[in-house]
Amino acid sequence: MFAVENEPAAAASREAEASEPSIDMLRERIAALSATLKSLAPSVERDRRVPMASIEALREARYFDIVKPKAFGGLERDFSMLVDLNVDLAKWCASTAWVAGLLAAHQWLVGSFPLQAQRDVWEADPDALICGSYAPACQAQPADGGYRISGRWSFASGCDCAQWSLCAAMLPADGERDKPAPAFLLVPASNYAIDDTWHVVGLAGTGSKTLVLDDVFVPAHRVLLFSETTSGQTPGAALYLHHPGFSIPMLSTIPSCLASVAVGAAQGALEDYLERTARRITRGAVAGAQNRMAEFATIQLRVAEATASAQAARRGLLADLCEREATVARGERVSVEERIRSRLGQAFAVSLAIRATEALNASTGGQGLDLSHPVQRAWRDANAVGRHISMNWDTVGTMYGQMALGLEPKGQY
Repeated sequence: MFAVENEPAAAASREAEASEPSIDMLRERIAALSATLKSLAPSVERDRRVPMASIEALREARYFDIVKPKAFGGLERDFSMLVDLNVDLAKWCASTAWVAGLLAAHQWLVGSFPLQAQRDVWEADPDALICGSYAPACQAQPADGGYRISGRWSFASGCDCAQWSLCAAMLPADGERDKPAPAFLLVPASNYAIDDTWHVVGLAGTGSKTLVLDDVFVPAHRVLLFSETTSGQTPGAALYLHHPGFSIPMLSTIPSCLASVAVGAAQGALEDYLERTARRITRGAVAGAQNRMAEFATIQLRVAEATASAQAARRGLLADLCEREATVARGERVSVEERIRSRLGQAFAVSLAIRATEALNASTGGQGLDLSHPVQRAWRDANAVGRHISMNWDTVGTMYGQMALGLEPKGQY
């Protein structure tokens, strides 16, 4: 936080801290939205976007303040708190959790930029939200005081709800770099158009559409190199030395938020499955009519498998993130080995979540074929999370195996 210059300001700061919600309070606020978010899940999927009413409800609950810098009105909590709460949110609507989790996580990422970029975003609009597209879509062109970019940025989840975007691009080699380098460039929504390209079978409600930019100028202070954020050595980390969480590498944090969606979807599917199956009576001639589904051993085993998988996924995901938080709290840098272990844990948590939803969805019978069936939706959503490049088990698993076997790891870490 910026230095407090006088006692009245210090007193106000202490009062604000005393009134800040605890994780239990935040969990209660999110739980209070559960019935509404669950009832909206079918329309969110059908409309292919999260409604602003849901975003506003989460804003009022201070969801988007969890990891935002206190200097700009945030709560500045540990990232593990956001991931834990996002698992709960995903139980009721995975698409809403994917969008809300990213919009909240990007508050932390903007906090990694130079101070002037943070002021650009939040001083004019303290409630500004930021979407993003991480794949470098173009070669940025040097311009006086910054860069100019043009192109199409895909998979910008929640772009309909955001006022800014993080657009990845390649910066050309210069006096400081001997080769092109990827970076995030912060761009206001007034500088891009949205092309509705999102028509999918999983996470359909995330509105992950395409941003179109045409010769947009981005000042140099709104640029953050990938090498800075993936190492945790960012301008924001140097600015917020009082909160070591800003020095955790990005790929140990934000992909955990994405993985939490699959984990939460699996837990939500399990809860719905238990509620429906406990009272379900068979009607089919093969299985025999008027038998309780709950009494079938195969059903009991599927419940056990889904429960164990979902619980292990949540515990492992949070344990990895807490370990990274403990490292920086000791004043140490997160090593490459730790970063790759984070990536392994994230991808494996998603694999476990997919396993849980597979176990449940396979035994929902003909009723489960209906697109509105919540277990089926969770199955599709969890599998969609697994398609994300950061969660692809083959890619991440081989990267970890390379490191463990003494080879040069190849991948994102």
